[in-house]
Amino acid sequence: MPIESIWSYAPALGHVVQDQDLTGFTVVARDGTIGHVDRQADHHGMRHLVVDTGVWVFGRSLLVPVGVVADIDPGQRKLTVSCDRAEVKAAPRFRTDSETMDPAYLSAVGDYYHRLPPRESTTG
Repeated sequence: MPIESIWSYAPALGHVVQDQDLTGFTVVARDGTIGHVDRQADHHGMRHLVVDTGVWVFGRSLLVPVGVVADIDPGQRKLTVSCDRAEVKAAPRFRTDSETMDPAYLSAVGDYYHRLPPRESTTG
């Protein structure tokens, strides 16, 4: 996957996410729930979700590039990412909202997710 595509939804999801507000959607990894979408943003052409993990990661939020979103179910208000919980937890730490506008931080996050091993699709 080219590094640029980590910041874009998969083409198959284009019709689902067009004008869709994902705030409040439950975020599920391959091995369990991560949290819920607190907000979505697009800074410097780097689309991402800020996910509130609740107590799972001690109340910490995580930044997830939209390119790892594997499936979206608007009816159940749920989205699935293509990695597991440990991989999401090990991503560069999200500390402050200003980081969502910091190209260096966003690049580090994108590079981390881009380097994860490819996964077989769980859908279809």
